[in-house]
Amino acid sequence: MNAEIINRAIYEKYITPTKNKTRRLIGIEIELPVVNLEKKPVEEKVIFELSDAFCRRFGFFVCGRDMYGNPNSMQDNETGDNLSFDCCYSNLELSLGKVENLHSVKRRFDEYYSFINGFLGKYNYTLTGMGINPYYNINHNRPIENERYRMLYHHLHSYKKYEGGEIAFHSFPSFGTFTSASQVQIDVFYEDLIKVINTFGRLEPFKSLLFSNSVLPDEPELLCARNMLWERSMQGYNPHNIGMYEYELKDVDDLVEYIKSTSIYCVMRDGRYVNFTPIPVADYFNADRIRGEYFDGESYRETEFEPRIEDLEYLRSFKFEDLTFRGTIEFRSQCTQPIYDSMCIAALHIGLLENLEALRELLYSDNVIYAHGYSATELQRLFSKRTLPSFLDREKLIQELVSILDIAAGGLEKRGMDEGVFLKPLYERAKTLSNPASEMLKGIEGGKTLEYYIEKYSKAG
Repeated sequence: MNAEIINRAIYEKYITPTKNKTRRLIGIEIELPVVNLEKKPVEEKVIFELSDAFCRRFGFFVCGRDMYGNPNSMQDNETGDNLSFDCCYSNLELSLGKVENLHSVKRRFDEYYSFINGFLGKYNYTLTGMGINPYYNINHNRPIENERYRMLYHHLHSYKKYEGGEIAFHSFPSFGTFTSASQVQIDVFYEDLIKVINTFGRLEPFKSLLFSNSVLPDEPELLCARNMLWERSMQGYNPHNIGMYEYELKDVDDLVEYIKSTSIYCVMRDGRYVNFTPIPVADYFNADRIRGEYFDGESYRETEFEPRIEDLEYLRSFKFEDLTFRGTIEFRSQCTQPIYDSMCIAALHIGLLENLEALRELLYSDNVIYAHGYSATELQRLFSKRTLPSFLDREKLIQELVSILDIAAGGLEKRGMDEGVFLKPLYERAKTLSNPASEMLKGIEGGKTLEYYIEKYSKAG
C-alpha cells in the first residue's frame, strides 16, 4: 500500500481532530474493583441486579450486552455518562461525559458511587479505590462473554507461543480482569500537541511518586504493578504500543512515523475478530495477506485475509500519553485512587495543561532527577518501587514535587472554577514522599489489615 495513503489515514484519524478546537473539555474514566467482603468470588448475578437497579434509578439505557443478553454497558444520553464493566464483571467503570468544571463531574460521580455502593452493601460487597483488586486471587476473573473480550483474552493468553524472546512474560494473562486505572482525557490543541506529549512524558516519574496504588504480592517491591503487568504481556509485545515514548518527538510528522511503528494485533472480518501476531502498522499495510485465527463458536480456526486501510480502526495503543481519534490526550498511567481523592488526577492534569509553559521550564531545567544519567522511562520504573534510588536528594525532590503542584494550582486558578481544592491530598503526599500503595504497605507492616485499607479506600470524600 502506498506510504502516502497510510500517512494520510493516520493524519486524518489522529491529527486532524486536534485542529479547530476552541475550548478544553475533560472526560474522566474511573475503573473500580468490586470486592466480596466475605472473601468469596464476586457473583455475576449480583452485578446484573445492580445494572438493572442503576438503570431504573438514573434513567440510563442499555447500549451493550454480552452474548447471553446481560447488560455490560449503559449510558445517559444527556450527560454522556456511562456505566460499564471493563474486561469482567468484577471491574466496574464509570465514564463521566465531557465537562468543563471538575465540581460538576465530582457531584455526578459521588451520586453514582453512593447508589452503587449502597446497593452492593446489601450483599456485603463494596467498590474500593485500588489499582489491583485486593481479592484478585479469589475472584473468577472470567472475561465478559462477547467478541471483544474473547478476542482480548485469547490474545493475552497467546504469550506462551512467544516465550524465550526479549520479553520476560509474567504469568498473569488475565490481568485485565483485575487491574483498575483512573484515566483522564483532555482536549489538546494542534499547536500544543508535541509539547504536551514530550512534557508530560518527562513528568511521568513524578506521577509515579504521587499516584502509585497497585500492589501485587508476587512483586512486593512494586508500588505500581499495573505497569509491569502491561509491559510484560502481549500488550507489550511491541513496546511502542505501551508505556512511554523512548525519545522526544520533533514534530507531527515524527509522531505519524511513531504511530506507524506501533502494532495491530486484531481486526474484524464478517462480524468476527481475527487475532494474529502483532505487526507494525507500516508492515501490516504493506503485506499482501495476513494469517490469523478466529473463533467459530466452538474452536479457533486459521484464516488469511487482505489488509485494508479501514483496519486502522483496530489499532490499539496504550501509551501513557495516548493521542486518541477524538482530538484528546488520554493520560492513562495512573492507578485508581482512594475514592475520597477521586478527582486529584484530573485536577493535576488540567491545571498543568493550563500552565504548560511553566511546567516545561521546570522540567527541562530540572537537576533533581534528570542529572544522574537516567532516562524518563528508567526513572519512572525506579520511582514505582518502594525504595527510592540512593542518588536522590529527598528534600530537593519534595521541593520539586511541590513546585509542580504549585504550577498546577496556578493553572486551575486561571480557570476560575475553585478546582484547586482537589490538589490538597497531593500536597500531603508530596511532603511525605508517599502514595496510597506505600501508605497501605507501611500500615499493614505496622499491624493494620488489608481489609482496613479496602474499607478506607472505599470511602467517598
